[in-house]
Amino acid sequence: MTKAMRAAESAQLLLKSGDLDGACNRAYYAMFDAARAALLTSSAPVEAEVARTHGGLISAFSYHLVKTGQVPKELGRALNRADEIRLVADYQGEAVDQIHAEWAVAQATAFVQAMRDRFPPGSDSSQ
Repeated sequence: MTKAMRAAESAQLLLKSGDLDGACNRAYYAMFDAARAALLTSSAPVEAEVARTHGGLISAFSYHLVKTGQVPKELGRALNRADEIRLVADYQGEAVDQIHAEWAVAQATAFVQAMRDRFPPGSDSSQ
């Protein structure tokens, strides 16, 4: 979760400096790391290797935490959308616009906080 918090802070700094693509990248990775920490902290039967790939993590997060009601659907959708925006920022020739970058950074901050609240470090939701 520390890594997620650091990435969310970096996203905010990059956004303020005008690096919209970099902000979107860091925002997505903040969410990726927070989702991974939530999965590993929860009682979900997920192999650590699954939670290391983008598709594997997003699928496992949706299946084990969103569909079970432990995480609101809106947060699952935000993770998926942030991944889409990151792909544009990282791999496509077009730049991400200010509105999408601001959305991604705001969502990352809210997502990381929500995962910290629902799955605090050291917790085991099976207890």
